Amino acid sequence: MQRLVWIIGVLILSACSTTSPDMVQRGDAQRLSNVQDATVLSVRPVTVDGTQTGAGSVAGGVIGGVAGASVGGRREGIIVGVLGALAGAVAGNAIERSATRENAVEILLQLRDGQRRAIVQATGTEVLVPGDAVLLVNTGSKTRVTKAPVRP
Repeated sequence: MQRLVWIIGVLILSACSTTSPDMVQRGDAQRLSNVQDATVLSVRPVTVDGTQTGAGSVAGGVIGGVAGASVGGRREGIIVGVLGALAGAVAGNAIERSATRENAVEILLQLRDGQRRAIVQATGTEVLVPGDAVLLVNTGSKTRVTKAPVRP
């Protein structure tokens, strides 16, 4: 039983990901990225909705079913086990969704060529404000916004 709970926990945690500009994915390390200059037009707080991979439902269902099946006699154990599995699945889904939700910002940008772009990324250590000179760092299909270095 402990091993099953541990495996389910690992599955749930492996489903977690982040859009944080401060977190670089292992596959993006030591990759050449394209960089564009831009200016921040506006920044507004948003929330990135949590994921629902099904791992939370499965984990909650298994744990609820096992816990419920241990209640009462054989007949009661089956009924309570089924109810526990359903309740656990609903709770596990809600926990997974809540645990993977992120505070983020939507950044509207003006590129040097006049085009405008928007990007959503998790709140990082840098605070961006309208008028900031920034760099758009594009690695593959992902882009992050970071403050441009101050030129002497």
